[in-house]
Amino acid sequence: MINVAIIGAGAIAPAHIKAYQLFDDRCKIVAICDIFPEKAEKMAANFNLDVEIYSDYKEMLKISDIHLVSVCTPPYTHAELAIACLYTGKHVVVEKPMASSLEECDAMNLAQKSSGKILSIISQNRFTNPMMKLKSVLDTKLMGPIVHTQVDSFWWRGHCYYDLWWRGTWEKEGGGCTLNHAVHHIDIFHWMNGMPSEVTAVATNTSHDNAEVEDLSVAICRYPNGSLAQITSSVVHHGEEQQLIFQGKNARVSVPWKVKASKSKPNGFPEKDEELEAKLHEVYEQVNDLEFEGHTAQIEDVLSAIKGKRKVLVDGIEGRKTVELITAIYQSASSGQTVKLPLNENSPLYTRDGVLNNAVHFYEKKKHIENFTENSITLGSKYE
Repeated sequence: MINVAIIGAGAIAPAHIKAYQLFDDRCKIVAICDIFPEKAEKMAANFNLDVEIYSDYKEMLKISDIHLVSVCTPPYTHAELAIACLYTGKHVVVEKPMASSLEECDAMNLAQKSSGKILSIISQNRFTNPMMKLKSVLDTKLMGPIVHTQVDSFWWRGHCYYDLWWRGTWEKEGGGCTLNHAVHHIDIFHWMNGMPSEVTAVATNTSHDNAEVEDLSVAICRYPNGSLAQITSSVVHHGEEQQLIFQGKNARVSVPWKVKASKSKPNGFPEKDEELEAKLHEVYEQVNDLEFEGHTAQIEDVLSAIKGKRKVLVDGIEGRKTVELITAIYQSASSGQTVKLPLNENSPLYTRDGVLNNAVHFYEKKKHIENFTENSITLGSKYE
């Protein structure tokens, strides 16, 4: 039996708890830790959990029979908590984003390598049927080389969203919508299309004058072969319509699923390539549905990896790539210059201090509340 601890009893923790409870023949939640212990106690009661409650994670980690820890805390704490867990012999699942800086990501990966334990970064959108099917279609290369990618990470959050004590600051949240919302789609983007060679970006805050961070950014990515990609990150889009579109030389596919293929008439104008569309659609339909999706599927992936059945799909290396691309967007938007990838310690935003000193502060945070009474959240599109 794999004994599990949860650090952080906020809005995302229930997604982890529900997933673990589905595999009660393989794991058991034995502890919940939160700096507000009353929140941990309430969460334990809500899920009928017989667990130990802690307000100090260091005390909790002294328990030798904890095997796996879910880190469900604000981004600025991820590195400290994950590293401590790894070096005390625990496997770790960390909520997105991996950390607030590339330096922290590198330290986390070093701790993973040194400890030999599993480190997995939550990227639950990879573990959905539409995404797995689209990845299989792209892997066939039937579309030809990708020439353009469109990533629309559209979310909407009200003004009071940033009143929560840790949100809306570079120090604690680490960034705005690009880091904390579009992280899902940026992860999918580089998983499916690889990392670009350069990024040019702009960012702004249009609707949340109680936050230092951006609520809208637009980035253009360039690949060595000339392919371009545009990534829009937003918490000001009503309807929260989210999509990824891949334009190949031969065809176009997307999530939500849509396929279009064109071939040239003698005069250069397009006509429908029905044969290629049918092939692509057949590939999409032939991919078996996942047994589980979202957080549940990723938790199952980690539990299986602990038992040696597979390697985790999203490890710290993959998690770092996502933070690297987001850091490049922030660096370009703050400096007004195109940023070359890969990024290392020479980036002015490599460290948390570098982010604090160099990222644009749009407004001052005006309000700090400890907790919302309404704790329900949305996790994004189902891509159907």
